[in-house]
Amino acid sequence: MTVPQHKSFWGAPWIGALIGADRVTGPTLSQACATSARVIASAASAVELGGSARTLALAADRISNGPTLYYPDPGGPGGRGVTEHWVWDNFNEDPYADVAMIQTAENIAARFGYSRRAQDDLALLRQEQYGMALADDCAFQRRYMVDVPVGGKRQTTTVSGDEGIRERTEERVAALAPVIGNGTVTAAAQTHPADGNAGMLLGTAAQAGELGRDETISVQLLAFGEGRAEKAYMGMAPVAAAEAALADAELGMDEIAVVKTHNPFAVNDLYFAEATGFEAERMNNYGSSLIFGHPQGPTGMRLVVELIEELALRGGGYGLFTGCAAGDSAAAIVLKVDTR
Repeated sequence: MTVPQHKSFWGAPWIGALIGADRVTGPTLSQACATSARVIASAASAVELGGSARTLALAADRISNGPTLYYPDPGGPGGRGVTEHWVWDNFNEDPYADVAMIQTAENIAARFGYSRRAQDDLALLRQEQYGMALADDCAFQRRYMVDVPVGGKRQTTTVSGDEGIRERTEERVAALAPVIGNGTVTAAAQTHPADGNAGMLLGTAAQAGELGRDETISVQLLAFGEGRAEKAYMGMAPVAAAEAALADAELGMDEIAVVKTHNPFAVNDLYFAEATGFEAERMNNYGSSLIFGHPQGPTGMRLVVELIEELALRGGGYGLFTGCAAGDSAAAIVLKVDTR
């Protein structure tokens, strides 16, 4: 998780107790929007090195109402401390690049000539692709989503799918003003804060067989990569991360069948398509964080799961997930799905 919440100090032992796994433990990892990729890679490394058996990787974040923290003056009584709005302040000021995150998108748009129209058109395309996941009573999402009861003893509500989606239509998008003055990025061409949870079980091929799951599909994690762009050009970093992961997997972009990106801004995908030659229209079938929101920690894990499901529907192949993170950084994962 990337945002502290009440009692999150207790980490894995607390979560384990809540799910009845009161003999397990593990670390709490935080790497902004690269957290899921890092969690998956760390869990896989533990299995590969023999330090753990089957490993449960969990990602959870609440971005919609992040906490306000007060840091006391270390000088002692009477000193005035510092207050930080954990989510809002950090979205609006990179302490190194000294810009808001949305400015990094404007910087890319200006450098490569991505017009407002190009960004809006891509946002509308991503909305259309998300509609594929909702077709036939959300058949695609039902491949991996589960209903979750939430609430207290007196009242419980069941969450059955995404909530708070801002549907993009041509009329609504056209009516929006740029977020920054004479800029090009509107609310339609960027994601929104959201809350979420995701989980993934990792183990060896033999351990997977012991679980009695569908033996006609196998999923293998091949590589993990990281990258960093120049200062205040965050949306360019996913390309560097993807190149690192592909090199480690000894694969070329032409061998990748499915691409998923964490795209908080439409310019991310426009740049990725231009830099790699993988058409924007072929990426992010069934939706992306641009549409369903940005719970930060679990965003990437959900997209990796959707990557697996899309590859399974296609009959297998290689897939790539990549996405940017704070500090003009990014992380990527390459995996292979076989169907028999």
